[in-house]
Amino acid sequence: MKSVPFFNINQISLMPGKPSITRGWMKKIGHTLIIFIVVLLMTLSTPLLGIAQNPTQLENKIDGFPVMLDGKPLFFIRRGVSSFSAEERANAITRRIERIAQNDSIPIENLTIEQLPDDNSLYLSVDQEVILTVTERDAKAYRSTPEVLAQQALQKIQVAIAQYRQDRKPEQLLKNIIYTVIATFAFLIISFAVIKISGKLFPFIRRLIESLTPGIQIGNVEIISSSKISFFWLRFLRIIRLFFLFLLLFNYATFVLRLFPWTRVFGESILGYFYQSLELVLSSIAQYLPNAFIIAIIIFITYYLIGLIKPFFTAIERGNLVIPGFYTDWAKPTYNILLVIIIAIAAIVAFPYLPGFDSPAFRGVSVFLGLLLSLGSTSAIANVIGGIILIYTRAFRIGDHIQVGEVIGDLIEKNFLVIRICTPTNKIITIPNSSLLSSNVINFSISSRELNRNLIIQTTITLGYDLPWRKAHTTLIEAALETEHILKEPAPFVLQTSLDNFYISYQLNAYTNQPNLMVIIYSELHQNIQDKCNEAGIEILSPSYTSLRDGNTTTIPENYLPSDYVAPPFRVQSSDNQENNTLL
Repeated sequence: MKSVPFFNINQISLMPGKPSITRGWMKKIGHTLIIFIVVLLMTLSTPLLGIAQNPTQLENKIDGFPVMLDGKPLFFIRRGVSSFSAEERANAITRRIERIAQNDSIPIENLTIEQLPDDNSLYLSVDQEVILTVTERDAKAYRSTPEVLAQQALQKIQVAIAQYRQDRKPEQLLKNIIYTVIATFAFLIISFAVIKISGKLFPFIRRLIESLTPGIQIGNVEIISSSKISFFWLRFLRIIRLFFLFLLLFNYATFVLRLFPWTRVFGESILGYFYQSLELVLSSIAQYLPNAFIIAIIIFITYYLIGLIKPFFTAIERGNLVIPGFYTDWAKPTYNILLVIIIAIAAIVAFPYLPGFDSPAFRGVSVFLGLLLSLGSTSAIANVIGGIILIYTRAFRIGDHIQVGEVIGDLIEKNFLVIRICTPTNKIITIPNSSLLSSNVINFSISSRELNRNLIIQTTITLGYDLPWRKAHTTLIEAALETEHILKEPAPFVLQTSLDNFYISYQLNAYTNQPNLMVIIYSELHQNIQDKCNEAGIEILSPSYTSLRDGNTTTIPENYLPSDYVAPPFRVQSSDNQENNTLL
């Protein structure tokens, strides 16, 4: 006979053959368990925090010291006897009752009330062992008589001992184990059913909401679409489902813990703390409802005001709405600035309605944060101001080829604090906005984009006076026209920038509409200048002397020289006989 496993987690799935769905709902149960543990720790820590913050208030609430059995208080001791304080009496009585409860050989009927002659006190004893002494002071503390008080204590002790022994009987423990198994299966089945049914209902609910709820529009601008409204309601329903699963897990855990005597104290403590915290939260919420309503109105107005201005600036940014003097690249930063201003005003208006606003702790934290912000944000504020100035001066935009100081590259990012430039070697350089206000920023892209004037790139070479300047101009212009990304119209031109002692400086100027490729254009232009000068027999040099030049080999590469080229010899002329020339 094949054994069948009692429980296989892999067999539980929303659809057969889809373990991923199984993992999905198990993950949701896991999230609920995590939330349960966090809330449990918070609930347990709440009373401890209350004790630590105000211990005297707690002592006033507890009228005496409890006599406990199995984690349950039976009655309270309010007065001491002789040299024993009330707390010491309560602890001693608790230990005696626990010892009797653990001894099954002592019948609870043996607990009796005795009174000694000439003694007004009553004694609760068992087998000649005194458990509790009821004095007249105890009776006065409860505004009763010793006889009535002793009889009440006897009944409570007998009932508690009987329950203590009953809870630890094997048959009772077995029954509690069966209850635990049943509760576990019920918890898993209900959780599985809730997740499965809600998972099938949510798409239907979303379609229903989208079909019945139109979007919110102002004119032709849709502020909130029906899909966003349905998304909000589905998120709300998911929160309700998560809260329901949490309550289900909480009740399951406390029910199981209270079944067994060893964990009953823990379970009842959790339940008590939870209900105390819940009562405190609900009462605080009830008191805070008027302020919460005002804050909700502020949030509502702020939300829809932001939703109202966003389509306006989006239309400007896309060019659908044109305002004279307001550029499209101003739309997004202006919207961000207005967004910060609106949220700041809403926060200032809503702050007085926050819980604890008038408390000294809140004021102290506010002063500390304000001081911290004022001392530590000087440079940040300077960068923000610099960023705003740069935005509205339109010095550059994303993608422009710019130069800041010695840094040249493409602008890849700008915000209210910094800009980032990617250099031709792919180095990302971050520059604070405040430093840009005191630096010269060169924009190589803005002239062609906004002024319809192409960028002129320049390079200078020096050539000797023996070269005709017209030939130099023609050669350099040909080199420029051979270069990729150099425009033929407007045509390149050459300027003679200086006439030095031994050479002339020729400045080649050429137009391009690709400023981002300046490095590549310059490299190719210099290559073409060398080629064209070599083809034209022009040596690129800056001569400083010419007295021995005739005997030197030319600097033109060999592949540009004729096949019969021979280096000219030196010519020496005698000063005594100028007509006799000797060739060496």
